[in-house]
Amino acid sequence: MNISPVSRRIALSTVAAAVAAGAVFSVAPANAAPAQAGTVSATASAWQGLTPSQTLASTPWKTTSAVDQDGNRVALDNPAVSSFVGWAYFKADGTYTMYNLDDSPKLKGDWTVNADGTERWINAKNDAGDVLFQRVVPITELTKNVFTYRVFPNAADTSVYYDIVHTKTNHVEPGTDAKGPGANGQASQGQGGYHFNNGNQH
Repeated sequence: MNISPVSRRIALSTVAAAVAAGAVFSVAPANAAPAQAGTVSATASAWQGLTPSQTLASTPWKTTSAVDQDGNRVALDNPAVSSFVGWAYFKADGTYTMYNLDDSPKLKGDWTVNADGTERWINAKNDAGDVLFQRVVPITELTKNVFTYRVFPNAADTSVYYDIVHTKTNHVEPGTDAKGPGANGQASQGQGGYHFNNGNQH
């Protein structure tokens, strides 16, 4: 049987790619250094088959706790963290909406997460679409159940900070008929007092 030059080139390319891939895996050291802390979020997302952006957009979020740099709980009505508290809906199209826990509108705009899942950027827009502000925060945890970012009261002093902890919820976005993604089965305990929010309960 004759094999066309094109078919032969495709076959050889496929074999070469497979050999190259095998070589990469075979030479990887068994005692490779673990991922650095800043890449933990991306690694966790990769285990679930999602990018960090897909993970953030996979569910609505509720702010459930805040922790200071010493590991102490901070009440959510504390002025240092209260402006970060609410329901958050990050859409796959790169837009978001946020609401206060009483379902009143809070913020809306655009969002992105960098490729390694260590930073989230948002802007906030008014009804006319004008940008009111932009904000970048480091992400300290991002899984399908927990999303935590860090805020610094004084950008020049990174020794003082608050970790704002959000947990997965199926709270329906206020003003919509959409059903929030539910979660069946048990969810594990996450850092900062994780608990799963079931239904439209505050």
